[in-house]
Amino acid sequence: MAETRLWLEWLARFGYAARGAVTLVVGLLALLAAVSPGGDVTGSRGAIQTIFTQPFGVALIAIAAAGLFGFALWRLCQSVLDADGRGRDAKGLAVRLGQGVSAVTYLGLGIFAVGLVLGRGGGGADENESVRDWTAWLLTQPFGRWLVAAVGLAVIGAALGMAAQAWTARFREELSCDARAARWVVPLGRAGYAARSLVFLLIGGFLVLAAWQSDPSEARGLGGALLALQAQPYGRGLFGLVALGLAAFGAFEFAEARYRRIRPPRPEAAAAAVMRAARGG
Repeated sequence: MAETRLWLEWLARFGYAARGAVTLVVGLLALLAAVSPGGDVTGSRGAIQTIFTQPFGVALIAIAAAGLFGFALWRLCQSVLDADGRGRDAKGLAVRLGQGVSAVTYLGLGIFAVGLVLGRGGGGADENESVRDWTAWLLTQPFGRWLVAAVGLAVIGAALGMAAQAWTARFREELSCDARAARWVVPLGRAGYAARSLVFLLIGGFLVLAAWQSDPSEARGLGGALLALQAQPYGRGLFGLVALGLAAFGAFEFAEARYRRIRPPRPEAAAAAVMRAARGG
């Protein structure tokens, strides 16, 4: 049993590193676009494709895919099994719901990466198109506009949570590093959370706009939100700061891979959680 928990811990750390690599590429490409015409503003799937085109790209993406699946599994443990001890109150359930959404997101990224390795090309690489597709589907459902608006407001809520992390550096509580390491880890985390907060605020705002106008073309993914920011009057400087912040968050994820407190659930606790879920509470 101890070996299983140790295996899950290392898989989670590997996942944080893979997530960091993808985010770092997104930030660096955006930073290049901010300072020269040679950059490419893209989201996570575009970053994976960029890695794929590099020397040894197939091997790198295969490794990244394993890490992304590992991160998705860890997020699932955090969400379903409450590995972080968030509890079952409203705040804890909201955090765990967000972790569950993150698990699905990184599972999808892992599947996309595997598709590249297997030679299936870059189908579905446009994150904006994917976001618009599911927004369009959601709008066709009963109370669809309300559902899209609810998703948008949830994303805005997550953005505000990231802003709080940037302001308070509360993420430090989940890290096990000495004061010397904290001097560079904490600023990276604050800059990263601040940048992600602004990007997610834009994504949520676009979803609310899509709901208001009942127009899925208004929805944006990560790359679309960055492009919208870049296109604003006097937005180039802010865009450069956000790009730098995203790169900082990528570096921070590598620090999380090293220093984060990982508490894999015990098998008996996991079984009890599954039984509670099967009983509906």
